[in-house]
Amino acid sequence: MKWNFKKGQGGMNPSPDGSDNRENGRLPKEGILTVAKRAVVVVAAAAVAVSFAFGGYYTLNEDTTAVITTFGKPQVVETSGLHFKIPFVQRVHRMTKSIIGMPIGYDPDYDQQNHANSENNPVSVKSESEMITKDFNFVNVDFYIEYQIVDPVQAYIHSDTSKDIIKNLAQSYIRDTVGIYNVDDVITTGKAEIQAKVKDLLSRRLEQENIGYGIYNVTIQDAQPPTDDVNNAFKAVEDAKQGMDTAINEAKKYQSEQLPAANSKADKTKQEAEAYKQQRISEAEGQTARFNDMYKEYMKYPLITKKRMFYETMEDVLPSLKVIINDSDGVQTMLPLEPFSEIIQQTQEQTDPDTKTDASAGSQAGEGGQQ
Repeated sequence: MKWNFKKGQGGMNPSPDGSDNRENGRLPKEGILTVAKRAVVVVAAAAVAVSFAFGGYYTLNEDTTAVITTFGKPQVVETSGLHFKIPFVQRVHRMTKSIIGMPIGYDPDYDQQNHANSENNPVSVKSESEMITKDFNFVNVDFYIEYQIVDPVQAYIHSDTSKDIIKNLAQSYIRDTVGIYNVDDVITTGKAEIQAKVKDLLSRRLEQENIGYGIYNVTIQDAQPPTDDVNNAFKAVEDAKQGMDTAINEAKKYQSEQLPAANSKADKTKQEAEAYKQQRISEAEGQTARFNDMYKEYMKYPLITKKRMFYETMEDVLPSLKVIINDSDGVQTMLPLEPFSEIIQQTQEQTDPDTKTDASAGSQAGEGGQQ
């Protein structure tokens, strides 16, 4: 190979035969096309490498889901971590899994200079908060709606209109629900029931609309009449109801403390009454048995039984009997009657020996009957 140098051409041109292959200092057409193709390939490869380096992957955290669109067709990716996509063909739309809050009736961001004070002093939006109750009273009610994504694809499709749809539906159901309650229920005791009813109605309607969102919670932030005087009156009513609830709770506490002691005392009294009942029944049955035995003896020996009963009665009565004789001169004499029954018995035995025999026989018969 020879290197030929020609004056005025400013270069060297190698050729196998040593001849000059330049034509007026220009490369052949085929060489230019080859160089251009190589340059395009290199640039394209560099562009693809750069696009993959900067746009060929994405990451998701635990609170984020993604909707990947490939030529407009959506696909959901929920697994957190590093993922890859085709640049210029697939697009990533990140969507939060967190609960989203929506105030209705007030604006917490009204203080543009002091956002830290906005949550403590939100400005009221009367067009949203002012409502009419069942008894034709005005009331200002502030709600806080919490919702979250339940279908990422539908949420992506309705991403431009979903917030307005939820707010309009919530305002509609809030006004319908508040309108069937009296003002004192809205301000005091009916808040929990109103919240639950609004949540149920709004959840079912969003399922029908199928915009990819579901209701997590509905809360009444504040409810009060539009004037201060009426508000103070309702606060007094609320305080009275709270006092009533406190008194009821204290009464229930006292009841729970006293009931066990009262039940124990009642059980003890019942047991004592039952024992007394059994005692009286036993005594009555014993007296009945003795009377029946005595009646049997009476039917056998009527006269002897009568005398025996008379003597037994006298034995019980006379020992405790005392006779005091007051003479006219003021002297009192006490006649002891303790041995009087013995005297009567001895006199009876002396005057009527047959009676003694009959009495002894009757006594033995009576004892035998009792045995």
